[in-house]
Amino acid sequence: MGLLLKLVKIGGVPIQQADRESGFFYEAGMSINADGAPNAYHPADTGIDFLANAGSPGNWWAIVVNKDGNPFIQGSTDPYPGYYISTTALSDSGFVQQDPRRYVDSTKIPYIVLPGNNDFKKVTGVKLGDFAVVYNSNNEKLAFAIYADIGPKNQIGEGSIALSQALGNDPLVRSRVRRGIPKDIVYVVFTGSGNGQPRITSDIEAETKRLFEIWGGIERIKSL
Repeated sequence: MGLLLKLVKIGGVPIQQADRESGFFYEAGMSINADGAPNAYHPADTGIDFLANAGSPGNWWAIVVNKDGNPFIQGSTDPYPGYYISTTALSDSGFVQQDPRRYVDSTKIPYIVLPGNNDFKKVTGVKLGDFAVVYNSNNEKLAFAIYADIGPKNQIGEGSIALSQALGNDPLVRSRVRRGIPKDIVYVVFTGSGNGQPRITSDIEAETKRLFEIWGGIERIKSL
């Protein structure tokens, strides 16, 4: 491993990179993002996530709204009729905006969330759709993920329901998102590795596993 560079700090967490490598890494906890799951948000606040996490009337940021700012409701042919349509920043343009299949489903796809921070984007060069390896130092579980959503600019350490479960943590308590991972999660993100499109889990795993082995694999991630 070359000289270790500290690129930037986000919420007190240093984002690091070895000299002459495109990937970067950091260690944090993991809060849980349910966005993209078709059952994430419901008008009666009975979804798997709390409606306040999607915004509020006049200021919705995680659900699809019409031109008047009112949320679309899933119909009878959608996965969860009566629920709102939850969005992710990474989306499949092959589906219309109000189709739940356009977005990356948190319950099915292991994804990470990175901050909407211009300094962070500039120094890392990361783009939506890039791949990541995530390692839980508490139990030595490893998972492969895609960068699919954008979070607050001064916060880092967030992942999907599927990613949390792959790392040995069930975030659901009484069918609602309540339990994150407090610390000791290592994230390695491979800048420029994706194609800007959502991917199925098997593609994410195959592409990321190859990059991870080139980077140094499990022995290196344990040594960080």
